[in-house]
Amino acid sequence: MELGYSLSSEEHAANTLVKNALQAEDAGFSYALISDHFHPWIDQQGESPFVWAVIGGIAQATQRLRLGTGVTCPTVRYHPAIVAQMAATVATMMPGRFFLGLGSGENLNEHILGGPWRSAAIRLEMLREAVEIIRLLWRGGKQSHDGKYYTVDRARLYSLPDELPPIYLAAAGTRAAKLAGEIADGLITTSPKHATVDAFEAAGGRAKPRYGQMTVCWAKTEEAAQRTALKWWPTAGMKSELGQELPLPAHFEQASQKVTQEDMAAAIPCGPDPERHLEQIAKFTRAGIDHVYVHQVGPDQTGFIKFYAKEIMPRLEHAPARA
Repeated sequence: MELGYSLSSEEHAANTLVKNALQAEDAGFSYALISDHFHPWIDQQGESPFVWAVIGGIAQATQRLRLGTGVTCPTVRYHPAIVAQMAATVATMMPGRFFLGLGSGENLNEHILGGPWRSAAIRLEMLREAVEIIRLLWRGGKQSHDGKYYTVDRARLYSLPDELPPIYLAAAGTRAAKLAGEIADGLITTSPKHATVDAFEAAGGRAKPRYGQMTVCWAKTEEAAQRTALKWWPTAGMKSELGQELPLPAHFEQASQKVTQEDMAAAIPCGPDPERHLEQIAKFTRAGIDHVYVHQVGPDQTGFIKFYAKEIMPRLEHAPARA
């Protein structure tokens, strides 16, 4: 299992994200994924910089850290031809260190252009076609595409990397996991669900990498961590499936009003006990996830990074055996 770091664009300004990436690299994290949002989940988080500009800064600040989008929606807010160009350019800036994470998106970020928010089935169809276009343009030369959802007219990407980045697809359920197994180079998910990994493997993903985002909140005390988690990321305590459907941060605030500190403690590891963090990592590895990237909730990224470097990384090899 390989440990990574989650760069939360919703909680941190652009320059802070670059600093956090450098801290993570220096501490021994081998890779990171960065969220690509137009809005934060709630107003308290307060940020949402244009991630592709931030990635350019990270490319120049780091030397070893592998970086992926976690994840970009290439179907509504971005046309897939533009995603192909953006990702190809980044891959030239950090050769062999970039991977493109794609997903079907959330209404929170994609409604801003005024188009309809399609059903999950149609969004997956659009995602499939978007991936086709991205790979088409990555072949080089002049390319055209006349599809069900997208048109590309005699487009050519002149700036292509020597090594094309892999494409990983995000999945929370079995339909998206099957698509990922069929057309992607790897899987990204946010929970340790055996069914998701099984569907991915059955559709062709058996030998492909699987990335799982694990949300935690480290602080010097468990109570302080619970308070921080509730303030900055109450949606982790929501038991509904509204994440893809609600259009505004205010709606997520309303949906999470009844979430308590106790709910947060049950939903994510909170506090300074290494065992809680290792137990959660073990859940991901038992589900078949071979890359776990950790999202620390709240402003204190430095304390979290130091804690993981001292308490978690040296003991990580024992995590899969834990209950």
